[in-house]
Amino acid sequence: MRLYFKQRFFSWLDSYDIYDEQDRVVFTVEGKLSWGHCLHISDAAGNHIATLQEKVFSFLPRFELYIGEQYVGCITKEFTFFRPSFSIDCNDWTVEGEWLEWDYEIHSASRGRIARLSKEPFRLTDAYVLDVQDPDDALGVLMVALAIDAEKCSRN
Repeated sequence: MRLYFKQRFFSWLDSYDIYDEQDRVVFTVEGKLSWGHCLHISDAAGNHIATLQEKVFSFLPRFELYIGEQYVGCITKEFTFFRPSFSIDCNDWTVEGEWLEWDYEIHSASRGRIARLSKEPFRLTDAYVLDVQDPDDALGVLMVALAIDAEKCSRN
């Protein structure tokens, strides 16, 4: 399954549309005014399905994950020098990036590669291609991509 993650051009807060290969909107993401990034994810019908909330007062960037209103875990950036790395405490996924921070891979200890995330260069807004092995993992992969993008935005 391939998803296209595109930030909206005219938006005060983080807003994204996520499309499938047929150019249909699969998810929408709306940023909410808060301390740190707070991103609400909706399905194609506009129903709120998940939230990604940045924890502001933490040593390393950390994002809490909610499915509906229920807390399910968090994504934390690991302390590394050359290659960005993230850990996810609600499953056995790990995220490894390359040193330019344009390409990432999500791996599972039990299932192997879950997804590949690639940033599209030379765009006016942030755009990523998400290659997801199992469509059931699409929401989790999207939340990882949003956390990576939010962390990079906070740093810059």
